[in-house]
Amino acid sequence: MKAILAAGVATLAMIASPAAAQDRQGDVQVKILATGVLPDGKITEFDTDIVGLPAGTQTKANDNYVPTVAIEYFFTDNVSLETICCVTQHDVDGTTGLPGAELVSDAKVIPATFTAKYHFPTASIKPYVGAGVTYFLWVDVEPGAATIPLGVTKTTLSDEFGFVLQAGVDVPINESAAITFDAKRYFVDTTARWYAGNTLAIQTEHKLDPWVLSAGVAFRF
Repeated sequence: MKAILAAGVATLAMIASPAAAQDRQGDVQVKILATGVLPDGKITEFDTDIVGLPAGTQTKANDNYVPTVAIEYFFTDNVSLETICCVTQHDVDGTTGLPGAELVSDAKVIPATFTAKYHFPTASIKPYVGAGVTYFLWVDVEPGAATIPLGVTKTTLSDEFGFVLQAGVDVPINESAAITFDAKRYFVDTTARWYAGNTLAIQTEHKLDPWVLSAGVAFRF
């Protein structure tokens, strides 16, 4: 009788162990991604304009595609905290009023981002939603080619906090790897300033609000 009970316990342990391993392979997940950053960039307000921009002047920031890395810590099987690492570069061009004019050149931004995520407890694919905060840190901004003949010597974009919404899905390949698809929508603005020497010539408020779309592979440790 003892032998039968021991065999039963051993069998239950063998059945339960793979299930537990499948539910939770580790606390840390690293994602290697190809990412498209698709910002808006339109002007929402004119604060200063001593140059006399044409009426109806409007702008658009260009899209960019970069490699990114995401690192995620799981507090439970369903709740995690994620941060991403990347630098993305954008120009800002005129669309109306100054169509095609390059106003900002090679502006590089680090979008420091943290999102809290909830992973739905499904059996196969692993969908999730998330929300969090971001801080856009501009590390290099150059005057656009169209502004230099106007006497512009320096251009800046203000660092700003914002909010992020997120959704995606991880599709397991095996116990520790997955294909992953992710979409984030950022809500963040910036103040653009153009200087002629020490004189503030133009100051405008811009809506950035980029979509950030990613696909890649995930490894859980």
